[in-house]
Parts: sequence; structure tokens; C-alpha cells
Amino acid sequence: MATTGGARPYRPTLRAMSVVTFNVSGVEPVQGTFDDLGTPLHEVTFVVFDLETTGGSAREHAITEIGAVKVRGGERLGELATLVDPGTPIPPFITVLTGITDAMVTAAPKIASVLPTFLEFIRGAVLVAHNAPFDVGFLKAACAELGYPPPANPVVDTADLARRMLTRDETPDCKLATLARVFRTPNQPCHRALADARATVDVLHALLERAGAFGVHTLEELTAFARAPSPQQQRKRHLAEAVPRAPGVYVFEDARGEPLYVGKSANLRNRVRSYFTAAETRPRIREMIGIAERVRPIVCATALEAEVRELRLIAAAKPRYNRRSRFPERVVWLKLTDEPFPRLAIVREVKDDGCAYLGPFGGTRAADDARTAIHEAVPLRRCSERIGVRTRRPACALAGLGRCGAPCEGRETPEAYARHVTAARRAMTEDAGIVYAAVKARMDRLAAEQRYEEAAVDRDRLAVFVRVAARMQRLAALTRIPQLVAAAPGADGGWDVHVIRHGRLAAAGVMPRGAHPVPYVEALVATAETVVPGPGPTPAASAEETECILRWLETPGVRLAQVDGSWSLPVNGAGRLLARIELAYQGRDERPAREGRPLR
Repeated sequence: MATTGGARPYRPTLRAMSVVTFNVSGVEPVQGTFDDLGTPLHEVTFVVFDLETTGGSAREHAITEIGAVKVRGGERLGELATLVDPGTPIPPFITVLTGITDAMVTAAPKIASVLPTFLEFIRGAVLVAHNAPFDVGFLKAACAELGYPPPANPVVDTADLARRMLTRDETPDCKLATLARVFRTPNQPCHRALADARATVDVLHALLERAGAFGVHTLEELTAFARAPSPQQQRKRHLAEAVPRAPGVYVFEDARGEPLYVGKSANLRNRVRSYFTAAETRPRIREMIGIAERVRPIVCATALEAEVRELRLIAAAKPRYNRRSRFPERVVWLKLTDEPFPRLAIVREVKDDGCAYLGPFGGTRAADDARTAIHEAVPLRRCSERIGVRTRRPACALAGLGRCGAPCEGRETPEAYARHVTAARRAMTEDAGIVYAAVKARMDRLAAEQRYEEAAVDRDRLAVFVRVAARMQRLAALTRIPQLVAAAPGADGGWDVHVIRHGRLAAAGVMPRGAHPVPYVEALVATAETVVPGPGPTPAASAEETECILRWLETPGVRLAQVDGSWSLPVNGAGRLLARIELAYQGRDERPAREGRPLR
């Protein structure tokens, strides 16, 4: 076995020179060979590689540097290292991270020249990388772009091996820099491709030293070990035994009964069992399984009820291993205030004050982008001070630029300012066209002046406004309905029936095949939850729940049995502009970096 620095070749510590297999039925014993055991690790050729890129997405970013080291038996056989011209400017934060500048890659070869050499270098070898999905993803994307078949080499991920072999007591995390310190490797990573590949070689040798303790001596055993369930998963398989085969929600709980993770499934038993197999590779979930002591199933009548219950449980319990939907109360709204000279304010609460609201937004940055888009079309004041009819103070620079009527100086009367307020309210709730036209005109002007980066910023702001306005108008159309009853074909020829009140799921049930619908629907409505609506576009449920119900209502086969009131969208609403917005983003990465994609 090699030392952590890779000074000595690593070799399996097998003392017997053959393997004898006995057959208890009396047949003569068969003496096997080492070939039956697979390829010994000391005979495997590994190519440990690392890529530096302009960003984190293989579809949107490009490779800037390749570094690779070929090793076998603990000995280095060769190295490959080159900078790559990505064809696009390197973002400043990437330059700070890697030290690679635009000047360094100007004379570097393109990926079309480098890739054939790299593919020849890795021929017949096992690929090794730290967080391999990232590097392999970029490699496959480059092959697809240039017409090469994706490499079929086996792949070993040192990060995944470290998670399986090391405990939290040995290392706080499995980052490459952390493992290099833990193993005291002679090569330290520094976000340059060849240096990081050399450090990964040292980490690989240190992990292969430990592999023998896990019964791993061959390449086949190494790949099987990487795919095998963790010991914690194997020990906890019994938790799935009492889970029924029915739709519903499952809750992983610790020894104190605290929820760790909440999920949903159309078949609870099958889904829960999958957490204890090799198919479950997420590090956080495997960690959660090690803590879990029980699984609490909640059987639901329909799949929609299971999806809604999952959202409500996550919002209420906030399990630490769930990433999404944990904090619906943290959304923000854009509010058109109620005062003599209203303004657009970012707030965290919707009140019953008669004001117009736009949202919800995931954060204040998105809300501010939408507010800026509205300001481009409507000259509302942007100061935060409260202004009355008798207020007199010097106007800001926006008044001199013609972007504000300066009501603070008395230049604009409340009646004249009210026209701007009406236009803003209409843009938020009914007609997004005025904002779209104003921002598009500014983008066209910036593009004509070749100020493409500024035009792209305006495009993104407009996209935030249109998407949120379209979503809010869809939600509000449903939440205005006091009661809606809908049904969809279910299993065994029956019907899944739901009662929805103000956008909230109030009842769910299954109507058997052949049952008369009228008394069944009447009974379900009579036992449904009483819903008292509050203020705003989502008065009775979270936006996620109402959107989940909307998706179900739009699925083929759903029939409306009862609708109290009308269900309609504004004729000039933001929904009609969504296609143009998505077209502006579709395929934008296929264009030159500074050209952008115009809005039509």
C-alpha cells in the first residue's frame, strides 16, 4: 500500500496465491485464480483529472484549464496540463478564485484542439476526480458539442469514497483541501487544474490504503463499494417494513420524535424502501438516515392531498434535512402604499388595507428588480419619507432627470400624481404591457448604443416582473373563488374528488367506480374544512399550495363539478407576455457573449 504521498506502490495484502471453492454436494473442489477476483488495484491505470471553468453549469460555461495525472500501482506515468481559451470573458470572481485571467488564455488553444489529445490520454484508464459529476459533466458537454461520443471510462469519485470511508470525527467535511490536510499530502490544491489533480492523486492513494479494511482489493470491488448502501442504510432497512403501500406522506423522525425529513409518494412503502438502497446517494439524506429511528406514514386519499400535506408539514415542522418549502413566511411583497403620494415599498406582510400588492417574491433583491421595472414605466416617487400635501423640501436628482414629478416641492398635485398611482396599480394587477413596453424601449436604446450589459440587466428585471405578475394573477384567479369542486380519473375506474376553497385544499376523497356523484360530492362538501380568507392574492394558503392545486386542475382529464363565482384571468395580464420572456432566454448561450438575446 502507498503512503499518503504515494511514495510506495499500493498492493493488496493477499497471502494466498489461489482461491479454492468447495461444493457441499460432494462435487470436486474447483481451484480459482486471481482473475476470478477481478482486476487488482495495483494493476489499474487511473487518470486523475481536474478542470477549471468559467462557472458551475456545463450548459452555460466553458473549460479554462485541464490538468491530468496518469498513475498505476502508486507510480506516476505521465501528466497533461494546458490552459484552454473558453471563447468568452472569464468572470472576475473566477479570476479571483483560480488566478486565471483573460490575458493568460488569449493564446491558449481552443477546446476543439485540446479534447482529442485528452481523450487519447485517458484511453483505457479509469477516470478519477474529486466531485466527479462536475468534471465529468463538463467533459461530456464538450464531447457533445464537438461531436465526440462521451467517454465510456469507469469513473471513481474521491469525494464519494471519502464520505464512505471517513467519519465525522476524522474530517469535518470531504472537500479536497480538507482531505489534503487530513492525509498530510505533499501536494496541496490551489484551484489550478494540475495542482488539484496532483493533490487528488495523493488523496486517492490514501483512500486506497484504507480500502483493504473494507474488503476492497480489486477495481470491481471498488466500484461496487462506491455503489453499495452505506452501513447506516443497511442497518435501518427495517424502518420500511411497517409502511403501507398507499399514497401519502412519510416523516423520518429521530429518537425524540423530532421530524428530520418529510416527503410524499404515490406508494409510501416503495419510496421509503428506496432510501435504504444504493440508489440513494445524496450525502445529506444518508446522514439523515443514520440519525433516523422511525418512519411515520400518513396515508392520504389522493396524490394531490399528499402533495399539499407535505408542503404544510414542511412549513410547520421545518425539518432540517428538507431544503425547499421550509420558510414560506419569509417571502416578500411589493406594496403600493396608501398615503397622499403613494410609493412602492417592499414588505413582509400582506394587510387588509386596500393597497395593491405584487408577489410573493423569494427575496428582497427580486422585489427590488420588479420595482425598478415598474419605475421605468411609471414616475412614482422613490424616496421613503412620508410626504403630505403641505410638504416642502428640495427635490432629488430624479426630478431633474424627469423621472419624478417632485411632489415634495409641490410641483405635482395629488390629483396629477393619482394618475401615476392608477397606472402602477393597473400594471401590477391587470395590464403588464405598459411596463413591458417601457423597459423594452430602454433596452432597444441601450442595445443601439452597444451597452449590452446594461440592456441584459434590464431584461432580467423585466423577466422578474412579468413572471411574478403572471404567477400572482393566476393564483388570484383561483383564490377569488369561494368554493370549487373538481374530480379526476383515479385508480380502479374511480374518481379523485377535491374541494378547494379560496385556493386551499379543504377536502379530498375517492369516489368508487359506479357511485352516484351527487350525494358523494354533497357529503364531501359538507365535511370539508371551513376556510376563512384573509387579505391579499393568497388569502387562505401558501402560494406553493395554491400553485400545486392549479397544476392539478390543469392536468388532462380533470372535470369541474362546481364553481362558485367566475374563474378568469385579465385579458391584458402578464401571462400573455411570458412566451416572449422565455423566448428571450431560450438559446441565449448559443450566441456570442456580448450579443445577448433581444425581446420581441
